[in-house]
Amino acid sequence: MKLRHLALIALIDILWAVNIVAVKVAVDAVQPLTANVLRYAIVLVCCLPWLRWLPGRMPLVLVTGLVAGALFMGLGGLSYSVATNVSALAIAGQLGVPFSLILAILFYHERIRWVRVGGIVLSFAGVAVMAFDPRIFDERLGLALTVAASLCWAAGNLLFRKLQGAHVLNLQGWLALVSVPVLASGSAVFEPGAFAHLGSVPPHVWAWLAYSAIGSSIIGHGGMAYLFQRYPVSVVAPLTLPTPLLSVIVGVMVFKTPVGVPMVIGGLLTLVGIAIITLRTAAAREPEVLA
Repeated sequence: MKLRHLALIALIDILWAVNIVAVKVAVDAVQPLTANVLRYAIVLVCCLPWLRWLPGRMPLVLVTGLVAGALFMGLGGLSYSVATNVSALAIAGQLGVPFSLILAILFYHERIRWVRVGGIVLSFAGVAVMAFDPRIFDERLGLALTVAASLCWAAGNLLFRKLQGAHVLNLQGWLALVSVPVLASGSAVFEPGAFAHLGSVPPHVWAWLAYSAIGSSIIGHGGMAYLFQRYPVSVVAPLTLPTPLLSVIVGVMVFKTPVGVPMVIGGLLTLVGIAIITLRTAAAREPEVLA
């Protein structure tokens, strides 16, 4: 891999890790559904020049936008709003990887051997161990919402596989276009008056919202699509493994989140399981090039 591409993926790992700060600050200041409306509004504005109609695939695009956009981001925002230990949420959020594999088995009849089965078991066992950490026991709702968001992310990946060939910024634009009205409707019902108070939102919160939209969504996801077009999955995917570890470090440094022994053990189990799944799946798809 060229040095500039290694630098890009290192940047993406850092952007995604620091994004837990952006999400937590935004949902606490603006309320979760409203914060995601604003995030996707920024994404939509940035992606408008690439927005194109996809003949014959628009129903799939709309469903993908609902699942991978509104539902995923809505549940994720809610999880961060009801929890304080964002490091635990960052680890639980990695369950999207085993969920993706499980859905691929169910819908694409993908065959796996005992090594990846073991990775799936370790991933879920790790989150279960974390849930019984006395320091985060009261944050089970946040963990449950994160797990649900991870399942939506995995389902979105399944749908994205049917949209190969479409420009990533076009898809990001459609995700935003679908998500904004859905999330805005939810905000109007469950967060009445939230938009009326946007004028009092501090500048640093707007900066974090822009960070999530541009840094995490556009540069992060767009950059990964760019790399997948140039390198095999087996080269690119393993280089994202530092992200959850960096997220935990960022969470501890910024929010002083408590770290108990069960969280350490559970986190290690989950990360080892994710690493096994990622490395074995990438090797199994060596010839695959994603659009």
